[in-house]
Amino acid sequence: MLAIRLPKEIEDRLNALSKITGRTKTFYAREAIFKHLDDLEDIYLAEKRLEDVRAGKSKTISLEKVMENHGLEN
Repeated sequence: MLAIRLPKEIEDRLNALSKITGRTKTFYAREAIFKHLDDLEDIYLAEKRLEDVRAGKSKTISLEKVMENHGLEN
């Protein structure tokens, strides 16, 4: 179960879309989440990793070292 508060403008748009198409607001909310969750995970997890690297909590490895470790050529 998920309850979200939306700005009135977005709520109005969602209501209009639902009315015109005969689908529920829940349908469109689920579609938006399914469509964008991968991108949101990529963005926020990458930002967290960058913070960790900058704070010295995580180490990096060069592309050359990765390629060498996996037997790949330049």
